[in-house]
Amino acid sequence: MANKVNLNADIGEGFGAYDIGNDAELMEVIRSASIACGFHAGDPLTMRRLVAHAARSGVSVGAHPGFNDLWGFGRRRITMPPEDLEYLIAYQIGALQAMARYEDLSVTHLKPHGALNNMAADDEKLALAIGRAIQATDAKIIYVALAGSAMHSAANALGLRLAREGFADRQYDDDGNLASRSIPGTVIKDPAVAREQAIRMVRDGEVVSRHGKVIPVEVETLCVHGDEATGVAVAREVRRGLEEAGIAVLPLPELID
Repeated sequence: MANKVNLNADIGEGFGAYDIGNDAELMEVIRSASIACGFHAGDPLTMRRLVAHAARSGVSVGAHPGFNDLWGFGRRRITMPPEDLEYLIAYQIGALQAMARYEDLSVTHLKPHGALNNMAADDEKLALAIGRAIQATDAKIIYVALAGSAMHSAANALGLRLAREGFADRQYDDDGNLASRSIPGTVIKDPAVAREQAIRMVRDGEVVSRHGKVIPVEVETLCVHGDEATGVAVAREVRRGLEEAGIAVLPLPELID
């Protein structure tokens, strides 16, 4: 049984005058923020505002890069050479690093977004390209990866710091990957259900797939999705449930050596 874990959320996923989710309220619940870097969502003003809020709230800051797909919110699969992807990721890390400098903060983790995350979970070449971008920009950045995925293996192969991620508000398939959002019910909107899934992953080292299969998992960080209307309620209930179960909720850099 683990007695500590990180709680992260993907935030800053509006664009320009348009906001998605309630980033300000989420920032008071989570301990690490994965901030969109301008390709699938986000912009300089949003990044700057959230970095300042993170500094006030004691929340660690991470990059949340995606494909260059504002229209599709980064959820459409794009095929490109691994070298191109490497530079795409490095570019986005650099953008957030520049905004973080205004608050004398470092970008301490990286978590790919959407279709990129799903593709790199299965494709070793893409997973390694992301890892090489981390090495080139700041090798201390923690690679956040779905437990057991190609990204998990890539982080180990490259000697990068790794945080294995579980999802409190998503259903899993029997193979341990996330079930597609296109399937009704795979996004968990009930805070109580998300709380129980989160506690089970941390306390018992397992998650139950949408078909009822028990899957072993080991996680250092749990995600809630800030772009969902239920994001704040889910995050609050997950954190409350973890702490009531005796599990400390810490910023990611405090968990990863």
